Amino acid sequence: MKSDKIKLGAQNAPHRALYHALGMTEEEINRPMVGIVSSYNEIVPGHMNIDKIVEAVRLGVAMAGGNPVVFPAIAVCDGIAMGHTGMKYSLVTRDLIADSTEAMALAHGFDALVMVPNCDKNVPGLLMAAARLNVPTVFVSGGPMLAGHVDGHKTSFSSISEAVGEFNAGKITLEKLEEYECKTCPTCGSCSGMYTANSMNCLTEALGMGLRGNGTIPAVYSRRLELAKHAGMAVMELLKKDIRPRDIMTEKAFMNALTVDMALGCSTNSMLHLPAIAHECGIEINLDIANSISAKTPNLCHLAPAGRTYVEELDEAGGVWAVMNELSKKGLLNLDCMTVTGKTVGENIKDAINLDHDVIRPVEDPYSETGGIAVLRGNLAPDGCVVKRSAVSPKMLKHSGPARVFECEEDAQAAINAGLINPGDVVVIRYEGPKGGPGMREMLNPTSAIMGMGLGESVALITDGRFSGATRGACVGHISPEAASGGPIGIIKEGDTVMIDIPENKIELMIPKEEFDRRMAEFVPKTKELSGYLKRYAALVSSGAKGAILN
Repeated sequence: MKSDKIKLGAQNAPHRALYHALGMTEEEINRPMVGIVSSYNEIVPGHMNIDKIVEAVRLGVAMAGGNPVVFPAIAVCDGIAMGHTGMKYSLVTRDLIADSTEAMALAHGFDALVMVPNCDKNVPGLLMAAARLNVPTVFVSGGPMLAGHVDGHKTSFSSISEAVGEFNAGKITLEKLEEYECKTCPTCGSCSGMYTANSMNCLTEALGMGLRGNGTIPAVYSRRLELAKHAGMAVMELLKKDIRPRDIMTEKAFMNALTVDMALGCSTNSMLHLPAIAHECGIEINLDIANSISAKTPNLCHLAPAGRTYVEELDEAGGVWAVMNELSKKGLLNLDCMTVTGKTVGENIKDAINLDHDVIRPVEDPYSETGGIAVLRGNLAPDGCVVKRSAVSPKMLKHSGPARVFECEEDAQAAINAGLINPGDVVVIRYEGPKGGPGMREMLNPTSAIMGMGLGESVALITDGRFSGATRGACVGHISPEAASGGPIGIIKEGDTVMIDIPENKIELMIPKEEFDRRMAEFVPKTKELSGYLKRYAALVSSGAKGAILN
């Protein structure tokens, strides 16, 4: 065992003395050391219950003969960070989480790990760490929030975000806005729709790194505690069999995850995180792979914000494994991939039944024959950009309109709130990319304002930043190269025509080539005075097209 180098022999008596200082008995010291990475904190609703999940994992590890030891990981609540400087510190935490977990695990010689994440950057950050460390590892998340209820309809975080736009447009009263405020997020857990946190927790199952139900069992259900105990037991089996993350997260496994991504209609942020996780495994995923997989993968789910079903209903319908079983009927999955169950994907999903065809469409009757995410290219985004196609109105799949150009999110938000955006416009928000933001802020507030003000079927928004999983509409993000790196989004002028054609995977700035080339030759990107961690991050971060990994 890895920890034996620290624990055994006379030369390691000083180490054992420190274990005794922790109150460990000789019996505990002699067992495999299993690190439990706890993302518990008191500011993120998706993490406030993780202390209970961690205790259940501890029990599972101990019951299976391991010595469970807890250490922490940070997490930012994207909802609370949204719309201000705080959002610059969201994506950047993904690498802090990976780095700090690597440091703790290697400094203390753990034999195995159980990762307990839940929210947006926390899940991919710990998957990146698992790939680096490559010791037997199981994931168990804190679980999704239950949906809220207003006027007899289920609600999620996007409901309150869009309600602000409705209030600003005079469509609802202050009292109704306050009702949404109080009823939209009724329990602990990651927000109840197929937003980034739930997308990544579901994709952890698809990758093979989480047990069945990891992405879908609601946070407040006792089944979640049972799952956590089983995760603790499972990691001990992985240790016995020496099954490691890179045995599971193979290139075929990432193709499975991308396929499930398309079927579920996951957040566009998955197009940042899956390449970054794959990179840690020594596997390169480019955006073109996403389109080739999308072209043959049917979209089976329209979960909020794309539709009116929620993750709790996906769980009741059979969960991620039921979706995977549907996909396997068309031969779309690699069934021989190993998983943390100690069995292959095919063995896991063979008996998973689709219990609700309204929540999970049968593979022969999908919402669409192509997947939920599309990658667009053109002179405006030569390295690519991303849109959640399944959450776009059919009326907006093809759109051309005059550019309304803003140098930051705040300026765009002010214009939208003031009623200065007109039907047909294309809102352009630039200098919000990984380097230019820095931190690639999510644009949920402006996109929600557009929807809430009734412009969702007539206005598009493009940005070198990114979107919350709660965003819906014709919203194109991750435009690469970004403005700060000299990308063409930086040369758009007010009133230029921007053309978006999602079915054809195209995005173009409609000006003569000679004018385009002249502007590019004269373009000098703007710079910002930075300090602290953001300065270091901006100096090291790569393009959104490459997963915003650190070079």
